[in-house]
Amino acid sequence: MSELTTAARPYARAVFEMAKETGELDNWSESLNFMGAIATNEEVVKLLNAPKMAKQTGADVFIQLCDDKLDEKAQNLVKTLAENNRIQLLPEISALFEVLKDEAEGSIEAIVISAKKLTKAEEKSITTALQKRLGRKVKLKVSIDKALLGGAIIKAGDLVIDGSIQGRLKKMSTAMAD
Repeated sequence: MSELTTAARPYARAVFEMAKETGELDNWSESLNFMGAIATNEEVVKLLNAPKMAKQTGADVFIQLCDDKLDEKAQNLVKTLAENNRIQLLPEISALFEVLKDEAEGSIEAIVISAKKLTKAEEKSITTALQKRLGRKVKLKVSIDKALLGGAIIKAGDLVIDGSIQGRLKKMSTAMAD
């Protein structure tokens, strides 16, 4: 995955700089998210990876699949990516763009993986604590993983807080083994 990130970073940075200059951060966010979803579709991947698919034809097909949801600048990005055999980078470009956008807006996305559905009060408490700790606005995304048995794992940028029962058991077993 790090190879994809390395290859996608210059594209994400270039799109971000252009979007920031033109005040189109939200528009580009939507476009990149949409293009990333199209680029991960199994049928689209097969089609674009077909040995006889020419680069320009691949770009044209991809643009047609997006059904007039892309402006001229987004279409040019697709063409550039196709010329360099990089359309598969769109999901990673979208993710990196979101990180740059969040940084510019002074916010960060935090992912909470919980063993059970969180109440609104729990979500608010986690958000408030993270905002205080990180000094930034926090956008919370919550998912459920019953394999955790209990507790939660919180990821925000480089910060990882493992409060799951599995995490605690691993720490205990490591401590006992030493």
